[in-house]
Amino acid sequence: MTRHVAVPTRILLTLSTAVAALALPSVASAQDSGVTVDRDEVVVTAQKREENILEVPVSISVVGGEQLVDQGASSLADYAGYVPGMQIGSAGTPGQSTITLRGVAPLSGAQTVGMYLDDAPVGSSSIYNRAGSFSLDLLPYDIERVEVLRGPQGTLYGASSIGGLVKYVTVSPSTTRTSVRGGVELFGIDGAGDIGWAANAMINAPLVRDKIGVSGSFSYRKTPGYVNSVNNPGLDDQNDYVQKGGRVAVLFQPSEALSVKLSGIWQSIDADGNGLYAADLTGRRLGDGESYNNYVAEPFTTDLEFYAGTIDYDFGGVSATSVTTWSRRTAVQVQDASYAFGVLFPLLTGGAIDPGITPFEIQLGLDKFTQEVRLASTGGGMFEWLIGGFYTHEDSSNAQLVRSYDMTGAPIAALDPLATIALPATYKEYSLFGNATVRFSDQFHLTGGLRWARNEQTFRQISSGAIVPTADDPGTSEEDVFTYSISPQFHINDSAMLYGRIASGYRPGGPNVIVPNVPPSVDSDTLTNYEIGFKAELADRAVTVDIAAFYMDWKDIQVTRAFGGVSGQANGGQAVSKGIEGSLLLRPSRGLSVTLIGSYTDAHLSEDVPEIGGVDGDRLPAVPEFSGAMRVDYNFDLGGNLSGDVGIGLRHASSRLSLVESDPLAVRARPYTSVDLNGAINIGESWKVRAYARNLFNDEGELTRGLLTDGLNQPSFLSITPIQPRTLGVALELAF
Repeated sequence: MTRHVAVPTRILLTLSTAVAALALPSVASAQDSGVTVDRDEVVVTAQKREENILEVPVSISVVGGEQLVDQGASSLADYAGYVPGMQIGSAGTPGQSTITLRGVAPLSGAQTVGMYLDDAPVGSSSIYNRAGSFSLDLLPYDIERVEVLRGPQGTLYGASSIGGLVKYVTVSPSTTRTSVRGGVELFGIDGAGDIGWAANAMINAPLVRDKIGVSGSFSYRKTPGYVNSVNNPGLDDQNDYVQKGGRVAVLFQPSEALSVKLSGIWQSIDADGNGLYAADLTGRRLGDGESYNNYVAEPFTTDLEFYAGTIDYDFGGVSATSVTTWSRRTAVQVQDASYAFGVLFPLLTGGAIDPGITPFEIQLGLDKFTQEVRLASTGGGMFEWLIGGFYTHEDSSNAQLVRSYDMTGAPIAALDPLATIALPATYKEYSLFGNATVRFSDQFHLTGGLRWARNEQTFRQISSGAIVPTADDPGTSEEDVFTYSISPQFHINDSAMLYGRIASGYRPGGPNVIVPNVPPSVDSDTLTNYEIGFKAELADRAVTVDIAAFYMDWKDIQVTRAFGGVSGQANGGQAVSKGIEGSLLLRPSRGLSVTLIGSYTDAHLSEDVPEIGGVDGDRLPAVPEFSGAMRVDYNFDLGGNLSGDVGIGLRHASSRLSLVESDPLAVRARPYTSVDLNGAINIGESWKVRAYARNLFNDEGELTRGLLTDGLNQPSFLSITPIQPRTLGVALELAF
């Protein structure tokens, strides 16, 4: 996936548009890794009620927050390689991430993988807030687990989850136990000019025992840079960044029937530049091999405020849940677009002005309110049901500014600003949903669900500048969408289940850019998933297996296409993603676990899509044909109150395309194979000294590779996002 786009109009308009177990000492899913041997079950909330992961007829991986910390993982890119079917495209810093599940990559600005924080969605459903490129990327401290659901989740989770869902589940306050945790960490990255460091602390205290509990946490992480600039000596180690996060939560339980939880989360990411390398058209990296060719700094910042209130009440046989959230996300990104715009100065001025420098700034804002209310049966039984309603209101902004400077950095009066664009939008959605399971016998269960959703959107296109027309035009759209799921399950015995699943999902359309010959709106694209899976614990739980085969039919794909030289949104053609994914967890002896994970994905167009230069059979971008991982973890006693943990992991992904296969500008990212190590000495239950190594052998594989073009759409250079170079860290932690 590329950061910049080929021509000016595309830049201005297109850009707008089981690693680990739970944080419990146990694992029951074969798609989890980094575990210690125990026999407790893994509980997930994938179906909006607590269930054993092996009894949920959905392909799920669970990533534990505690194990992420132990393994030195601090972002989505660090652990995605251990989750079957999950790939991350990135500009080299957290927050600038594109998530792909089961081969469903965004071919426009909107996301295809939904993001949830506890019980509510985060990120925009509008096609103009670039949610597909700026995914939520939380520090793992104070995260209990991350649930990754593969395949469309439209029935229970709604819009923009056609590829799947990533759900962060935070640690809940305790009303019975006072606890304090804290730690400090030092780490180094190969080629970086400085040492990185991190610190975190969390406290939980019952204010009224068994009634009120409160918790608070704070995390800080400073990561050093290792990318230089071949054009600007002042930009050495330019990709350093700082992450900060905090959370406060209060749990009020006045009775066994009533529970009220209030929480607030704040996180910021402040990056001085991007973790990208540049290479010439032959693939030879520029400069020292760890350099980019930008003239100006390319900072990126993003901030999140998230406030939630959850009320649960058990009437006896029926429970009621209300979830209310309000969030604000902002992002500011600067790109050096000199190779796209600066080279056009002579053409625009008849040779009077030489090529120059053009910083391109994008400012994004999103205020989002959500309300969900649902009723659910309790106590199991033959018939289990859930019904609910959901509402969201979004106000989003997208402001873009392209400046014009000469090579000394002075503004060029005749061309500055080159372009100013604002794309404010609103998005409202109303939906009703239901889900039910009928247990016809101990062996045969049938689960099904249905959701109706209506969205109404407004949009405004405001533009001016030297190369764009002056405009201030409105647009609107509205649509109704139905999604469904059905899943028969055959329980061979108490610890083995064979299931099937047919499920649909959608990604909202919206009003289009307002130029001649462009359709006034783009429709939703839809995806239907057909899946067969098997989950089991065998040999007295010494073996856990989880495997699924899937076929997904993607229709009316949202793409970006040119309409007479101007880019806009369109629905273009169909695609198919099919494959098999699975994992095997072995516990050959006490304390020892071995996890094998693999995914084969054949994602391709199933008809010609001229809008994006694709032909029937073309592989889709950002999707490796094969990815896999292995982990070996061992926990052992050292005598007295000492114990130890060691682990080794290997993750691999085959090559990935930047665009559909027939596009002449498509290039392939190198495969990667990374080896990760971690170890710890535990002193009682209070002290821990740990160390880790990520990408131990400094593999030079790539997360993404894209071919960037100049303003005349001629190939210019390659932009590469490497996997992070070898990273070594040590930490000291205290808990009591």
